[in-house]
Amino acid sequence: MKIALIGATGNVGSVILAEAEKRGHHITAIARRPESIVPRPTVRPQRGDATNEVALSVLLRGHDVVISAVKFVRIDPALLVRAVSAAAVPRILVVGGAGSLEVAPGVTLVDTPQFPEEYKKEALAGRTFLNVLRGEPSLTWTFLSPSALLVPGARTGKFRLGGDQLLVDTQGHSQISLEDYAVAMIDELENPRHLRRRFTVGY
Repeated sequence: MKIALIGATGNVGSVILAEAEKRGHHITAIARRPESIVPRPTVRPQRGDATNEVALSVLLRGHDVVISAVKFVRIDPALLVRAVSAAAVPRILVVGGAGSLEVAPGVTLVDTPQFPEEYKKEALAGRTFLNVLRGEPSLTWTFLSPSALLVPGARTGKFRLGGDQLLVDTQGHSQISLEDYAVAMIDELENPRHLRRRFTVGY
């Protein structure tokens, strides 16, 4: 597929880029500073500003799908939706956050007392982003939330998928490696199972 990856140099975006390239997709790697991305046969680095709606829509044209790996505090969800729609890209996948996942009926992780204050602004912005997508009448979207802990690790390809609830293992841990998160994202890209839905991944 022809993928427009916004935020391709970030912690998550760079791993998604590697996974998509490994599977033979063609990626336009969009970043504010794309100099660190080495051009390759299926990877085209491109400077782009996710806050410039008109310029962004021009960059997105001609792609099969957009993957957004931009921090939520740095982007207006309504602006991104308009840019994708104006570019006539049929589908968007979003790197989500764990904060909007439920830990009890009606209680999300970000609202719990133990949620770290330094991550709260990003988590709340992510919840707003998800709600904007849920209110979109026609855009085909998918929002992939990781487990509570998302860190570099092994690419095992062995994980669980869930819906709106935080996944926790038998030891009470909620985690997923960046590498396996990227596997789940590109799996969803290639074989859509969560259109116009949020899902989550964890061990």
